Amino acid sequence: MSENSREIREVSVQRTESRKYTATSLATGASIEFGQGEGLLTPVELLLAAIAGCSSIDVDVATTRRSEPEKFDVRASGYKLSEDGASRMDDIHLGFDLKFPDTEEGRKAASMVERIVKLSHDKYCTVSRTVELGASVVSEVVE
Repeated sequence: MSENSREIREVSVQRTESRKYTATSLATGASIEFGQGEGLLTPVELLLAAIAGCSSIDVDVATTRRSEPEKFDVRASGYKLSEDGASRMDDIHLGFDLKFPDTEEGRKAASMVERIVKLSHDKYCTVSRTVELGASVVSEVVE
């Protein structure tokens, strides 16, 4: 039997100055600054970070049950395209560079990585699955 659920996730974005914004989780109050300018991630970079971060959490949770990694780096890249004046991203790629200790537990953790990366992509990572499958986005002006 399949289990379905629907839980809302919300963030609020406030402009703090020209081309600088703060996104805040309405559930936790956690926030991050972003925008255009020195020291700021752009929204496209945040999208890449969200995809990489989502899969990183899946891999981290599964592998660290066995062993702490000596190295855990994930790189997300993609191409920003402009087609008839409309922008989008394509060919997004995640590269996982992990190293575990040369111990029995470390080898067990390392042996899981490929399977967990695939499971994250195919099933668990909400962010990449949403990007790949598409989701409706509705914009409205609130008065």
